[in-house]
Amino acid sequence: MASSGNKNINSKLVLLGDSGAGKSSLVLRFVKGQFIEFQESTIGAAFFSQTVAVNDTTVKFEIWDTAGQERYHSLAPMYYRGAAAAVIVYDIANQESFERAKNWVRELKAQGNSNTVMALAGNKADLIDARKVPAETYAQENGLFFMETSAKTATNVNELFYEIAKRLPRLQPAPNPSGMFLVDNQRPSEKATSACCS
Repeated sequence: MASSGNKNINSKLVLLGDSGAGKSSLVLRFVKGQFIEFQESTIGAAFFSQTVAVNDTTVKFEIWDTAGQERYHSLAPMYYRGAAAAVIVYDIANQESFERAKNWVRELKAQGNSNTVMALAGNKADLIDARKVPAETYAQENGLFFMETSAKTATNVNELFYEIAKRLPRLQPAPNPSGMFLVDNQRPSEKATSACCS
């Protein structure tokens, strides 16, 4: 039951991170509520969509789950270019996956859109006894939204995407041919005019 004041936003979201960090498991848990113990590695990228309601806005995430293997790294800019949000995923029990996550953060800051909402997700929080990575300080120092998740137990998975939806800009940015942006689907009569000063 959508009221006339509701807004719909399409938002491109990309997941980046090391192979085996649990990107596909996070997406599968968020989109389908499922967890597969032995998930096959993503080849290239996989596409999903899911909606989240935030106050009077419905955000439709267009989710690109990228492959984590090094041989697919050169394809990643195709997916993160123009993304409204990026989730950089690492495995809390794998220091190397955290180091690769930091590389993704640096790359996104250098190459990506400055308005992209960036989240750092420490996945596999159910492996608390095997933890090797305390990342909260790193996230704070780099201005990242941070949350520990577990696709296996569904801990903080929906909360992660909901929080990202809350942080998205609500206005359509100036057109940019380099990628996709948020679109505000208001009726033309509701849109603000661009004329200045009457």
